[in-house]
Amino acid sequence: MDLVRQLFSLIEDFTWGWSLIPILVIFGAFITVMSGFVQLEYFGRMFRVLSSKNQSSDPNSISAREALLVSVGGRVGGGNIAGVAVAITLGGPGAVFWMWAVALIGMATSLVEASLAQLYKRSNGDGTYRGGPAAYIIHGLGAQYRWLAVVYAVCLLAAFGFGFNAFQGNTFAGAANDSLGIDRVWSGIFLAVLTGFIVYGGIRRIAKAADVVIPVMAFVYIGMALLVIALNITALPGVLWSIVANAFGLEEVVGGGVGAALAQGLRRGLFSNEAGLGSAPNIAATAEVRHPISQGITQSFSVFIDTIIVCSCTAFIILLSPVYVPGAEGVDGVVLTQQSLVSQLGGWSQYFLTLAILLFAFSSIIYNYYLGETALKVMTESNAALHVLRLCIVGVVFLGASAPGATAVFFFSDPVMGILALVNLMAIMMLFPIALRVLNDFRSQLKRGIARPVFDPEQFGDLDIDATAWPYATSAEHRGTLAVDGSLAAVSRQV
Repeated sequence: MDLVRQLFSLIEDFTWGWSLIPILVIFGAFITVMSGFVQLEYFGRMFRVLSSKNQSSDPNSISAREALLVSVGGRVGGGNIAGVAVAITLGGPGAVFWMWAVALIGMATSLVEASLAQLYKRSNGDGTYRGGPAAYIIHGLGAQYRWLAVVYAVCLLAAFGFGFNAFQGNTFAGAANDSLGIDRVWSGIFLAVLTGFIVYGGIRRIAKAADVVIPVMAFVYIGMALLVIALNITALPGVLWSIVANAFGLEEVVGGGVGAALAQGLRRGLFSNEAGLGSAPNIAATAEVRHPISQGITQSFSVFIDTIIVCSCTAFIILLSPVYVPGAEGVDGVVLTQQSLVSQLGGWSQYFLTLAILLFAFSSIIYNYYLGETALKVMTESNAALHVLRLCIVGVVFLGASAPGATAVFFFSDPVMGILALVNLMAIMMLFPIALRVLNDFRSQLKRGIARPVFDPEQFGDLDIDATAWPYATSAEHRGTLAVDGSLAAVSRQV
């Protein structure tokens, strides 16, 4: 076992230690520049996904908004509460600035990987779709790369399906035990039952659950943060200055200065928003949208919500409280966030935070399960294997929650996530020219006055695309008329 641990430790050092973070940042900056700062170009358009007009007329399909909420539920988790606190403890307030910076870059990366997931998605024949990095590796790079897709799928199943689900269960059970005195076993049973109910309902039930849970989770947590900010409004300018000054070395509050702030901000930001890691594209592929770039814009918005909004809430809760002492040791992680809330709003807030962690953990568990299911289908379509996976994940959630040290068994999670991130980055690097073609098609339709561009697979006949996955392009109601160059020149705007 020691030898296995050492092997995975070396893998983690190779990926997260020195190679993966620079690649993610540099490639994200490259995408940002080469795409013409696409995340800023369509920033206003991102908010359209919240409109009811984006709901599909097919009751079986997943809307863009539902896909957004499922992915937000997955991105927003313990990292937004405990991870931000760790970043501030080790890197100082300046770490928050670098979390913002990496999120702005990651928005472009997320747009590209989600657009590729949409481009190469496959129809299930019942109004639902599947896809993700494994699909764009096989259909985008070619069947000779199927082995790479299998490597990706194995890592996705191991990291998200099993490892991170155990961690989410453990986080909630620990918080419930500390604040409410509830035994871990009962928390484990409760989470396992909820998980079983959702995973046996398939992606439709997952999406419907997310459509209810995520808005409640996000708005209540943001509301609490805004209350803390309102109570300390006169101190806010000083906190903002501290964030910027510490980020650029104008003041130093922890050992390591700018280096510590930069390292912690980048690492925690990437862990939190998952841009480029290849997880969220699996959810992005499930949505029924008019154009691949539309879902890319939506997933870019998901990164914005996760880091710029939710992580910032945690940061301000901590930095505006008297509990946080720069450079001090002993209080960090979720305890720092919890004590910061209590100092501002009173003892009742620790119970609220426990509820928030439950919602965060639950949303992440259902997200992680779907990633595991997607990974399994790359390797086998067996229904028996799917039932075994569901039972295993319910068991893993119970194990992670009920046993304090159970998550130590899943030490492989971070290393294998590093591998799947590298595989995904290689794929989107190779497919980036195709992503630019699709982006240019989207832009050209907007320039011609088409308010809601429609993707026509016939214009990309050289690519391995499932035409049945694009009903808007073949529907007489939505198709409109064709221009001389064969692209869509007019599309019904009232839909």
